[in-house]
Amino acid sequence: MSNFARGIAIIMVAFIGGCASLPNATTGKIDHRQIEFALSRQDTVPVVFENGLGGRMEWWGKVIPELSKDITTFAYNRPGYGNSEPVATPRDGLHIVDELRALLRSHNLNPPYILVGHSLGGLYMQLFARRYPDEVGALILVDSTHPRQLEDQGALDRQSFLTRGLLGVLVTGAARQELDLLSQTGEQVLGYPTLQNKPVFVLSASEPMKEKSPLADDANAKRQDIVRLYPGAKQIWVDSGHGIPLDKPEAVVSAIREALLRQSGSSQQ
Repeated sequence: MSNFARGIAIIMVAFIGGCASLPNATTGKIDHRQIEFALSRQDTVPVVFENGLGGRMEWWGKVIPELSKDITTFAYNRPGYGNSEPVATPRDGLHIVDELRALLRSHNLNPPYILVGHSLGGLYMQLFARRYPDEVGALILVDSTHPRQLEDQGALDRQSFLTRGLLGVLVTGAARQELDLLSQTGEQVLGYPTLQNKPVFVLSASEPMKEKSPLADDANAKRQDIVRLYPGAKQIWVDSGHGIPLDKPEAVVSAIREALLRQSGSSQQ
């Protein structure tokens, strides 16, 4: 099974087994549609979380409770996930990023933001940061999807019959729509200049680096290449599989606190 498919399976199995609930989780009507979110307001810049493909906001259940007592945190479920109503608009990155941006503003959460994205959520946060660089205080990518993840050996039609069957069973609804437009989202990311003069933390899973096969080599080369896309970025290898927020939540918490310290220091200059 490819690293990509395994990552999706990890997310799905985590929710079958149950994830920790988030403090202040609620559902409300925003722009005439129902959105499920968790918001903790403190006197800091907002830390905004984006979930991976097929994942819900509970994926951050070991991260946010360590932060929300003294840091503003916002997590949510994209349309079609959890109790968030689906929408008719395409599920490409541009629509998802602009919906998130409008959602933040509807809650009076003003930039700059610390953007935190896991897996496909990392790709969406890359797009947010490049599209609206003036609204970003820092970017934290947690074993993020690469903009060219589904190219070369990573192409879905090069996956094994088992992998393609697994994706067909596990990835449905909004997640299927996002997967179908993943390559388009990657092109959208690369269509904007890279983020500059802002802290970027690239948290990378080290366990998959031990795997050897054409598919694994391709996925791991892309895992290493993400830091190249952001000159000056800090790459942090985490002794974990793809599910860093569950396996090593302290690594995510540490990166967020470092980003906040940098943001605080730069605002005082």
